[in-house]
Amino acid sequence: MGSGVDGFTLDPDKGNFYLTHEDIRIPAAGPIYSFNEANFHDFSSPVRRYLDALKEGSSSTRVRSNARYVGALVADVHNVLINGGIYGYPGTRPNPDGKLRLLYESNPMAMIMEQAGGAGTTGFGRILDVKPTEIHMRVPTFLGSIDNVYELDQFHQYYSDEDNEE
Repeated sequence: MGSGVDGFTLDPDKGNFYLTHEDIRIPAAGPIYSFNEANFHDFSSPVRRYLDALKEGSSSTRVRSNARYVGALVADVHNVLINGGIYGYPGTRPNPDGKLRLLYESNPMAMIMEQAGGAGTTGFGRILDVKPTEIHMRVPTFLGSIDNVYELDQFHQYYSDEDNEE
């Protein structure tokens, strides 16, 4: 399904969209992380540990990552798509399923990321494999460079038990 990602730019004077980015490919790993860190203390242990590793430069990329969070899903995902890295809207203590809706937020963005060579996960599996149980179903959402997303999944596998101990 799908055949890649192309980017178009609106010329507001003419009211036309023009192809400006053909066959967009996200870098395998990137230096940007885009999470709302105001919720850091409500994130699960795996997510907090992963963000700390990115900030310290101790993640598998060995690059100290930079926070770039606008607060708008499309803008943040576009920045990660072009420059590489990871976007995350994880579950929190008050909202364990996150706030992004599967069918019309997480799935479309995950499809774009995968078509550009990246990945999308809930932290426990591929977003596009989640079977909806209701139209407005919410899921934790992580999108971005394949190496960054894979590492986040590994943090979930390794550190998930810590939340049960708290």
